[in-house]
Amino acid sequence: MSPELQSPPLAQPRAPGDVRTEEMLLNIGPQHPSTHGVFRVVVQTDGEIVLDSEPHIGYLHRCFEKIAESVDYLKVTPYTDRLDYLASMCNNLGYCLTVEKLMGLQIPRRATRLRMIVAELNRVASHLLAFGTYGMDSGAITPFLHAFRDREAILKLFEIICGQRLNYNYVRIGGLAEDAPPRWLDQVAAFVDFFEPKIDEYDALLSYNGIFIKRAANIGVLPAATAISWGCTGPVLRGSGVRRDIRKDEPYLEYDKVEFDVPIGRGEVGTLGDCWDRYMVRVREMREACKIVRQVLKDVPEGPVMAPEAKKVLRPPKGEVYYRIENPRGELGFYVVSDGKDKAVRIKCRSPAFCNLSVLREIAHGCMLADMIMIIGSIDFVMGEVDR
Repeated sequence: MSPELQSPPLAQPRAPGDVRTEEMLLNIGPQHPSTHGVFRVVVQTDGEIVLDSEPHIGYLHRCFEKIAESVDYLKVTPYTDRLDYLASMCNNLGYCLTVEKLMGLQIPRRATRLRMIVAELNRVASHLLAFGTYGMDSGAITPFLHAFRDREAILKLFEIICGQRLNYNYVRIGGLAEDAPPRWLDQVAAFVDFFEPKIDEYDALLSYNGIFIKRAANIGVLPAATAISWGCTGPVLRGSGVRRDIRKDEPYLEYDKVEFDVPIGRGEVGTLGDCWDRYMVRVREMREACKIVRQVLKDVPEGPVMAPEAKKVLRPPKGEVYYRIENPRGELGFYVVSDGKDKAVRIKCRSPAFCNLSVLREIAHGCMLADMIMIIGSIDFVMGEVDR
């Protein structure tokens, strides 16, 4: 028999407990279904243990800031839709409030109240997607179907008021694109009546499911001090027990005229600041959003929805301004510099998802490889905003 065809020598048996491993680099993404977008993370593992993780972004670059400096102020609004495309109403609102502050525009009260309604409905729609996809991350398909069923009702309301289901371009500088159609407010009230009991179903279906708790509790623990030092905001920060919400701390629109709570992580099923806490903050925020919408619906006055000073060509005075709002993922801020012409000299977007995602390396060290998916999903980022 030729040497090439001979069988290799049998491996020598190892002594009990003699386990030998070697480190391995593993790519998760950029097309992995559980990375929630075109996101890539290079994971260094020792067997099933994650030793290090290096996030790689830039696969969905929008070039938003440079484009925004090459078109006039009004034409920037549609580009904000494409940032956090799961919360386009809120993106429109944040940019328009920034320019309105620079110009000193006074917005009609009816427009202000309608803005609050669409922003809170969009918050619910965004958190519904986070709830459903996080269930799939843990191996549960049914919550995803429930979430999309109920989110569809919100998308229909948005389609009625602005004609779109994803990129709305409804909130405009000076007010709104158009008024709410007849009986639309009644339809919003009917949705809230329908939706609030569903949140109890979500808790029974997923939140307090024993298997889900085993998957989400005590992993990806983010201490409050670490969250603050990395600039985390929104549910990621509040999940660590920090009661920080722009709507409460620096009220805009008329959030100071409505009553609502700011849910925070309490460590009730595991360690404070774990994946379950971040998830649960979003579920509880859906209840608070419904509470806000109910209060706003009681006082939506008649009148115009666009300020008369808002012209087709805007030339804000020379100056600079930074304004921030509470997006579903945290603090969304816009910095605008004007030289008095119809185009901004500089527009900068402060993305909450970008800062929240930056902490991934800190909280993933030492976890199991399967837990890495749960940690990524608990951050709830949108890559269109991260790669802006």
